[in-house]
Amino acid sequence: MDLNKVRNFCRVFRIVVGLALIITAIILNNGWFYLGLIPLIAGIVNFCPLCIITKKCDLPQEKQE
Repeated sequence: MDLNKVRNFCRVFRIVVGLALIITAIILNNGWFYLGLIPLIAGIVNFCPLCIITKKCDLPQEKQE
């Protein structure tokens, strides 16, 4: 399994989910669009808070001799 592909997919997924939440909140006219800012910003800056907490998204580090 190539983790770079997973991370790239996760980045795009976070951006799409963030935009979808923001658009839905604007259409429904409520303040929940702030919830969409979290995954949107995380996708744009390529930072995932869940990856840091769970440490499951880390790329394997090569052993240096």
